[in-house]
Amino acid sequence: MGSIGARRVVSQDQVLRGACRFFLRHGRVEMDALAASLAISRATLYRVVHSRDGLLADVLWVLADRLLARARQERTNVGVEGVLEVTRRFVADLRSAGPFRAFLRSEPDTAIRVLFNTAGGVHRRAVSAQKEILLEVDGGPWSAAALDQVAFLYVRIVESALYAELLSGAPLDPALAETAARTVLLQHR
Repeated sequence: MGSIGARRVVSQDQVLRGACRFFLRHGRVEMDALAASLAISRATLYRVVHSRDGLLADVLWVLADRLLARARQERTNVGVEGVLEVTRRFVADLRSAGPFRAFLRSEPDTAIRVLFNTAGGVHRRAVSAQKEILLEVDGGPWSAAALDQVAFLYVRIVESALYAELLSGAPLDPALAETAARTVLLQHR
């Protein structure tokens, strides 16, 4: 038997899994509704995750990382073409993800903050994942010293194309973005 006022203990991983499920159903994360679905108080939820933006960043990264892993597994090309193929597959999957599109439409300011702010962590994790993808290329044309910068620039180009409407109100030509991304990949020092 539990005592009156006893707190339910919930881990950060449990909250993240619940938030991912909530996001996939609703295209957003509402903290009150999430707390209720986890049978915890709102205060307990915030003690575990500290901020909604931080939780959203974690949710978006977990879901994006799944898509990225699938794109990497389905890759059929090698070298620079393989890197570009992973990106094409990932971007196509992300663009077709209804919950993600709903989030971008309903919370554009939050999306910009969470996706691009260094504190949000999504961009930083995307650069790290891209670096891993580049390291999978045998004999890549970029130097070890330039790898971090190549990954950073490549991700910024992909983000610019993927989120052009969110950032500027107008779409960016995907072929132009791929040409720019290819150019970054083929440059080295």
